[in-house]
Amino acid sequence: MTVDPTRVLNTGSHDLPVSPALDAFMSTGWAATPLPAGDRTPGHHVTPARRARLAAAFPGERLLVPAGQLKVRSNDCDYRFRPHSAYAWLTGLTGEEQVGHVLVVEPDGEAVLYLRPRSPRGGGSAEFYRDRRYGEFWVGRRPDLAEAEQLTGIRTAHLDDLGKLTAGPQPPTRVLTGVDPLLDAALDRPAPGREAADARLAAVLSELRLVKDAWEVEQLQLSVDHTAAGFEDVVRALPAALRHPRGERWLEGAFNQRARAEGNGTGYDTIVASGAHACVLHWIRNDGPLDPDRLLLLDAGVETDTLYTADITRTLPLGGTFSPVQRDVYQLVLAAQDAAIATLRPGASFRDFHRAGMRVIAEGLAEWGVLPVPAEEALREDSGLYRRYTLCSSGHMLGLDVHDCAKARAETYLDGVLEEGMVLTVEPGLYLQPDDETLPAELRGIGVRIEDDLVITADGARLMSGALPRTVAGIEEWMGRLLG
Repeated sequence: MTVDPTRVLNTGSHDLPVSPALDAFMSTGWAATPLPAGDRTPGHHVTPARRARLAAAFPGERLLVPAGQLKVRSNDCDYRFRPHSAYAWLTGLTGEEQVGHVLVVEPDGEAVLYLRPRSPRGGGSAEFYRDRRYGEFWVGRRPDLAEAEQLTGIRTAHLDDLGKLTAGPQPPTRVLTGVDPLLDAALDRPAPGREAADARLAAVLSELRLVKDAWEVEQLQLSVDHTAAGFEDVVRALPAALRHPRGERWLEGAFNQRARAEGNGTGYDTIVASGAHACVLHWIRNDGPLDPDRLLLLDAGVETDTLYTADITRTLPLGGTFSPVQRDVYQLVLAAQDAAIATLRPGASFRDFHRAGMRVIAEGLAEWGVLPVPAEEALREDSGLYRRYTLCSSGHMLGLDVHDCAKARAETYLDGVLEEGMVLTVEPGLYLQPDDETLPAELRGIGVRIEDDLVITADGARLMSGALPRTVAGIEEWMGRLLG
């Protein structure tokens, strides 16, 4: 018997073929299931002003802001989809069904949402039960065009009609590129100046989000509150985690359960770093055991259903009490954070809080005899020797992205000034590597970061994450109370 090699090597779908009789049966007998007439996207009342501000920045131009495409994780399994933050900010649409959708702002300022509407049940379409990526029976319901317009207040059009925008003479057009490769490839635009024009759109979309409106601050506070609850979950899980050979991962699961139960999930991969793992800034392997004599660095944030994320770090004694050396390191980082927070106010340079915190760190390291030069010399830009032990900056903007507004120009962000309504993190740290021979043995392998989320107010800053203790005494009392 001859075997067709393609049938052996290419399994394809695991489903049986669909007979004409089954297809006909599947196309009839479905009740109408419209969305409730009053449904609106969260924040629908604030998105029109956002789109108007974007249109005003580029009068007479067409702007395309895609949600993005699915990305393959392995074989036929995709990563969970999250729409691009700029798309979510402009539309209020945050669900996994936004795959491939595009917001277009026309030269007259009118916005149009190009969507893949809900699959019809019948009329020759079998997508609703046969398409594994987009079918309603596989991935859930999408709104139809009228429902999407009701939800958002934005005029809608079928995604298949997006190609008509490229027919005939084109107005000046900018695209948020690098988000949807299919869209990038489909658009035929004159090359001169195109990259610069698109980069300018990306920058403006970031800069418009630098100052949060009141609704955004509410969403961020909700995220912070859920994150604080997740940190309590982690402390309560410590006894079981200490017994597990991969206790870090046990604690990761404790926090991530809270994130999925209360919101969309985590805003970034949770960092659960015990002992010397805390000296790896983005430790996400989380596969180590826990030692009650060591510290735990927990850096985590819950992302709300509206996609706003917190970003909080606490460094905790796994045995419930700081040792004298651990306390000294922690107190220095806390003093640096206090100094940094004290600088936050409208009109202050964004870099001021980092400089204030690093001065405290450098002076402390010099006092310990760690620095080979005086603190003042180590702080000079042509030196920076203290950075061997701190490695990174002390904070960043926060919002829909954990490192929010990252495409903003330096003059509006890193070299800019703080304004009321900005939300940012303050997170100085000391990372004393276990193999660093410039350190005394008792300091090696200790990593401490303290990170809080703050909103700039008219006369200073409000600590949004104040529900979690920051002081040595406060942490020890808090842990003791949660552990009973």
